[in-house]
Amino acid sequence: MTATKISLETSRDWLIRLITSETFIYVVKRVLQALFTLLLASALSFFIIKLSPGDYVDTLRQNPKISPERIEEIRRQFGLDKSWPEQYLLWLWRIFTRGDFGTSFVYQRSVASLLWERVPATLLLAIASLIVTWAIAIPLGIVAAVKQNRATDRILQVISYAGQGFPSFITALFLLIFAQFTSPLFPVGSMTSIDHADLSWFGKIIDIGWHMILPTIALSITSFAGLQRITRGELLDVLRQDYIQTARAKGLPENRVIYVHALRNAINPLITLLGFELASLLGGAFIAEQFFNWPGLGRLTLQAVIAKDQYLVMASLVMSAVLLNVGNLLADLMLKVADPRIKLDA
Repeated sequence: MTATKISLETSRDWLIRLITSETFIYVVKRVLQALFTLLLASALSFFIIKLSPGDYVDTLRQNPKISPERIEEIRRQFGLDKSWPEQYLLWLWRIFTRGDFGTSFVYQRSVASLLWERVPATLLLAIASLIVTWAIAIPLGIVAAVKQNRATDRILQVISYAGQGFPSFITALFLLIFAQFTSPLFPVGSMTSIDHADLSWFGKIIDIGWHMILPTIALSITSFAGLQRITRGELLDVLRQDYIQTARAKGLPENRVIYVHALRNAINPLITLLGFELASLLGGAFIAEQFFNWPGLGRLTLQAVIAKDQYLVMASLVMSAVLLNVGNLLADLMLKVADPRIKLDA
């Protein structure tokens, strides 16, 4: 009995420390802010869709085989006969009470099921691009800073300027041409091969990874170029600080000065950029998805916008806002881990 009582008291104390901790309070605040942001984003996206000319039913009127009576029936079925505020409030009410984001006009399916099918593909592409970007840009930015104004630095600067100067769709177009010349080395279209279902689990991973090569490159080039320049600039600023000169004067090895003292302080602004980087990748993913026929959220959203699929567009934009908020929150928490001196409440 005593052991059970001690265990309960220990659990209660741990729970109290968790609830009153700086990190927990900060996360709760950010979640509440995110909910308000999502509400505003959904309202803004809804009224922008409504202000655009035409709707899904207008495209049906162009088909002479569909009678006016059937068109009116479709309008009532999807609630398009109601006023704008009523449509929006009913959509919100269904989300809060049933978790129902509505039915897609085009696919005649639950919007939530469509999103759950497409979000993993977009996250897979975005995270792969993020890993590739950071794994290449950070080391090259360090090399450029260490070899400032030398031939290596100038070459890397030219590469970074060229990378930032190419729009994503131009890069994707060049990669498609490259894939055509090297066919069938690099597959283009979808994220799996025809015989994907017949492969082993390891073969399925290799198949998806092989299809990811070109879309990941297309999504990474612009981000890589910008991150490399930022890394170089931040590291150069730190290397000019007095404490770095003091560390060198004490006779510390140059590698220790750069990779332990300087890089540790230069990395903080880069972690801050991580949340925005993830958001930009998610926002720009639709270009790579469209060019390479990748079944992701961006491509689904673009198709929904063209078809005036109202509920699918709204839910896709809300999901993108959710991913943006999650990315920024993770970046802030990683910054706290990297530098304990940072106070989240500040």
